[in-house]
Amino acid sequence: MTGRATTRDPWFDNAKMALVTLVVLGHSWVLLPESGLRDHLYDFLYAWHVPAFVFVTGYLSRSFTWSRRRLWQLVRTVAVPYVLFECALALFRIYVGGEELENLFRDPHWPMWYLSALFFWRLLTPVFTALPAAVAIAVAVVTSLAAGLWAGDTLDMARVLGLLPFFVLGLAATPQRLERLRTPWLRPVAVVAFVAAWVLTTWTDTWASTEWYYYRALYGELDVSDTRAFLTRSVLLVSGTVLAWSFLALVPRRGGWFTRMGAWTLVVYLFHGFAVKGAEYAGYTGWTADHPWVGLVLTSALAVALALLLASPRVAPVLGHLVDPFGFAEKRVDRAADVAVASQEAEVIAGAVADAAADAAREARPRR
Repeated sequence: MTGRATTRDPWFDNAKMALVTLVVLGHSWVLLPESGLRDHLYDFLYAWHVPAFVFVTGYLSRSFTWSRRRLWQLVRTVAVPYVLFECALALFRIYVGGEELENLFRDPHWPMWYLSALFFWRLLTPVFTALPAAVAIAVAVVTSLAAGLWAGDTLDMARVLGLLPFFVLGLAATPQRLERLRTPWLRPVAVVAFVAAWVLTTWTDTWASTEWYYYRALYGELDVSDTRAFLTRSVLLVSGTVLAWSFLALVPRRGGWFTRMGAWTLVVYLFHGFAVKGAEYAGYTGWTADHPWVGLVLTSALAVALALLLASPRVAPVLGHLVDPFGFAEKRVDRAADVAVASQEAEVIAGAVADAAADAAREARPRR
């Protein structure tokens, strides 16, 4: 999720940047006072944007193997940022916000769950890619349904397993299969799907609750029977999949300035929490409580602006060094090695030129 000079698909970079912007937007809405509109917007967003994010993550993880290089890359780009930002965000919340946090590292705090989940999903990738697609998806669905019975907070295992079907669906996807989402007639169908989701999420609290969209609570904590729990989660898995595909069907395929920001989604994801929490500690929630409608519009606009700022060409590369410090150090070493090699080559060329000049001078001398 950091910038690299490789061939990239603008479709997925557009999708990644749009989805991480929606993450910032959803987290910023927590700063608003509770209202029917805010709760409806929140439920509508969480019904599909996390499943879509996980699906895209799975698709982009298809090439992961247990090779030494890929395992080191996993540690460097996922495990190390998890430790660094779990510490940084916890210290910020404790010493700036005066909060009390428990089970640091064991229970990921706030947005850090995604890195924990990504780490385990990537490790499981070779297992699922070795299975036939239908079998892999079936195993993931059964695992998700069963996870609500026992999976707990340790490393947010409930979410790791609960959202697993979306990740495996991404693994099972191929460019040829996803090409079907690019057909023009699917776009109006996708719009209809989102309209239906908007209508149905009006009654989220009637048939379930917002907590179901997080995939983190045990069924017993939700005070429903196991049969009702299996049915509810099954409906969410199906609807989340349909809406994730609908989202991709509507994502633009062309590249541009927004597309280039898609290379820096992890920077946006890891840094936006400081701004959202900082606004909360500064008393922004009190202001929005006094100005609910203006607060909704302003907060949403500021959230989008924050995502674009963090992913901008001037900011993202600098913050990227903090997200991937080992990668930054490796690049510095490689750059120094390239300079040394270039210097040696220049010395060799200079020596060869000097020798050639000397030979030419000797040949030019008049013979006696």
